[in-house]
Amino acid sequence: MAYRVEKKRFELLAERALQSIPKEFLSEFKNITIVVEDYPDEDTLNSLRVGRDQLLGLFVGQTHYYQNTFFTNYYPYPDTIFLYQKNIEANCSNEDELFNEIRATILHEIGHYFGLSDEELKKY
Repeated sequence: MAYRVEKKRFELLAERALQSIPKEFLSEFKNITIVVEDYPDEDTLNSLRVGRDQLLGLFVGQTHYYQNTFFTNYYPYPDTIFLYQKNIEANCSNEDELFNEIRATILHEIGHYFGLSDEELKKY
């Protein structure tokens, strides 16, 4: 059964999870925001060809590698990590599991930002 919390509590857990991410990643975060939504929007689902319940998070933006090249086009809007609260909660049965799932999702999306593979992320 899904473990549900109010959005504010979810955001606090996400903030705590973000603070637990290795400093080597956080020190390179520039112009990135984290947004909590209940579910992905229809355009996102259609473009990724996934069902509404399948996506836990999503990184949207320019990867760290491309931001550090000579030909970087700076975009005025921040890169964004979306956390889909209802989908993450559906995988959890208590607050510890919820925290761990939020952290794993954030770390996975940070991996996309840095261009890391799932194998490379397993050590964190």
